[in-house]
Amino acid sequence: MALRACGLIIFQRCLIPKVDNNTIEFLLLQASDGIHHWTPPKGHVEPGEDDLETAPRETREEAGIEAGQLTIIEGFKRELNYVARNKPKTVIYWLAEVKDYDVEIRLSHEHQAYCWLGLEEACQLAQFKEMKAALQEGHQFFCSTGA
Repeated sequence: MALRACGLIIFQRCLIPKVDNNTIEFLLLQASDGIHHWTPPKGHVEPGEDDLETAPRETREEAGIEAGQLTIIEGFKRELNYVARNKPKTVIYWLAEVKDYDVEIRLSHEHQAYCWLGLEEACQLAQFKEMKAALQEGHQFFCSTGA
């Protein structure tokens, strides 16, 4: 059976307006272990917890962002399926915007660094094609809906 995890692809609108008003930055966290990969906050579903409870809980635990500091964007949900540590894994992501540009990030022991990056830079840092695709789809969804 596949491991199941859930998380939020978190973004913020850039403070300085650029040519495109849809310019956003994504939050990526760098893992403390393994290959030190970069992903949005995510984690395993606890017994008795549903997917949409897991994502904000893991975001709070890993990045220090409370559910009330986020707006989950309706209509965007992506499922990634891949192998991690020789086991199948499913990760469900929702798209969420921080309400305050100056939100404080407080990393857990599971992560050693974080950064806010535009789409191109975020895709370069996210090493896995499934994660790159999810970031691109999130960006496209945000830009097409004017969320």
